[in-house]
Amino acid sequence: MSFPKNHKLVRKFLRAPRLTFHVRRLGAYVPPHLRKADAGNETESTVKLNRRINGLFNKMAEGNIALILQDVESLYQNHRRHDVTSTLTTLIIENIGSHSELLDSYVTLYGCFVASLHHIIGIDFAAYFVQNVVSQYEHEYASLDATLGSDSYGKQCTNLAILISELYQFGVISCVLIYDIIRDLLESGLREFEVELLLKIVRASGTQLRKDDPSALKDIVDSVMQKIDTVDANRSSRAKFMLETLIDLKNNKMKRITQDQGTTNTAERLKKFSEGVGKRHHTSSSEPLRVSLSDLRSADTKGKWWLVGSAWGGDPLVEHQKRVEETPAVHDQKSSGEVLLEIARKQGMNTDIRRSIFAVIMSSEDYVDACERLSQLNLKDVQQREIMRVIVQCCGKEKTYNPYYTLVGQQLCQTSHSHKITLQYCLWDFLRELGETEAGGAEILKSNAATDVSASKQQISSTRRTNVARAYAWWVAKGAVTLAILKPLDFAVLQPETQTFLRTFFSYVFIGTQTSSPILATVENLPRNPDTLIQVFSTTGRIQSLPEGIRFCLRNIFRKELKAKDSEDSFLRWAIGIADDALQSGVDLDVELS
Repeated sequence: MSFPKNHKLVRKFLRAPRLTFHVRRLGAYVPPHLRKADAGNETESTVKLNRRINGLFNKMAEGNIALILQDVESLYQNHRRHDVTSTLTTLIIENIGSHSELLDSYVTLYGCFVASLHHIIGIDFAAYFVQNVVSQYEHEYASLDATLGSDSYGKQCTNLAILISELYQFGVISCVLIYDIIRDLLESGLREFEVELLLKIVRASGTQLRKDDPSALKDIVDSVMQKIDTVDANRSSRAKFMLETLIDLKNNKMKRITQDQGTTNTAERLKKFSEGVGKRHHTSSSEPLRVSLSDLRSADTKGKWWLVGSAWGGDPLVEHQKRVEETPAVHDQKSSGEVLLEIARKQGMNTDIRRSIFAVIMSSEDYVDACERLSQLNLKDVQQREIMRVIVQCCGKEKTYNPYYTLVGQQLCQTSHSHKITLQYCLWDFLRELGETEAGGAEILKSNAATDVSASKQQISSTRRTNVARAYAWWVAKGAVTLAILKPLDFAVLQPETQTFLRTFFSYVFIGTQTSSPILATVENLPRNPDTLIQVFSTTGRIQSLPEGIRFCLRNIFRKELKAKDSEDSFLRWAIGIADDALQSGVDLDVELS
């Protein structure tokens, strides 16, 4: 449809004003906290914020630090977090890094203030502050020669070093950074300034350093003793005094190290105040920052790993090239960990959890070390069940019986009841492999209802059957598990392989009750202590029909030994007699309860 040129709609369109569109070229994105720098001047709100914080600092004292913290917290609510954090950091560094020598109590007050904000605001503030104060300290230390001979020589650097020491005292940073600074001073040489600065740091935080890492302190003392001989005679007296102070600290002689009593009392009060702030705010981010000096120096290139989302691996191409250059020429040699993981796959460890457990068990020094390292895997409750399954599987795979797995299992059962339950289910799985389809819990029996004996029975090697029998016999004899693990068996219709398994099992239960060594396999010269044997077999009394079933089993599988008269089987006849009496008591108890 078209309109003539003199149509009223056409005339109206022609009379309408023309619209002009202007396209503005946009530059690169600038983060909000950097836009004021691009503008070239401070905004009015930033100037007011600076004045407000400066006014709070001018009247800050031990008595009103709580009120000042409340005012600062309100500033965080009304201003951008980065603006408040950067302003606080800049003003504190300016106040502490002055050209005059400050009182220790003044620096301690600011240390308490920063630690309290660490509790209130979080790790973002603490990380930003620590990085900037250490950077300023290193800048002042590097420019010492420029102020040589002036009245302010080294005072800014010293004040900042004391502030860093106070941050350590108040739990903002760990001993890692302090020890790095001390090592850096020692590597720079024992000039007069370095000696005085070391003394300041040791007096401010020496006691805490000794508590946190005494071995690192010992290494530093040894390093100082090696360097002390190279010090000039004019400076040797002060350097030797520093060495004596360090030795006193290492030997826990605190008289030379302790500051004056007034400063110590002030620091203790402020430390209690800071800890109270953390408790009131229920903060979980108040753990000391375990950053090193190298971490802070490489923050611009490798990121800040101590902040969530701020870490990165540097330039991957450059890092890869460095790794290629540093890699030895021989590539066909595998680490022990890789070898263990490969063996684990061959052994049928079909999950990462099982392979990790296998690697820990195989690489441990002994069963105690294995249990400690297994606990450090931080497995969930469901994942912990795999530990016992791996132990039973490894035990069965050995060519000869290895008691190491037995001892690991025994130790674990002493620490957690859930391991005992897992051992029980592992045995039931093994019994089903022997053809006992009724062995298992209700859910297992329900899932296996359609499976016949011939389908569930597997070929079990005699070595595996013996190893598993001996392991469970030891666990029963030492109370890791009880004979209740046999409750699903129908002793009247046992499979032939199950009878062979139980014959080995009960033989080593008898032996295990009379010895403290899981290696012992003969009955010669064994003591005959009936109490331990009774203790094992009397635990079946409260399980219906189990005592009578075990009595029937013992009479059946050991009938030849019971009829024999030779001395070789006398131990078995004695043990079976004691066990039968204990089981008879269980049968009588069962009758009374029924």
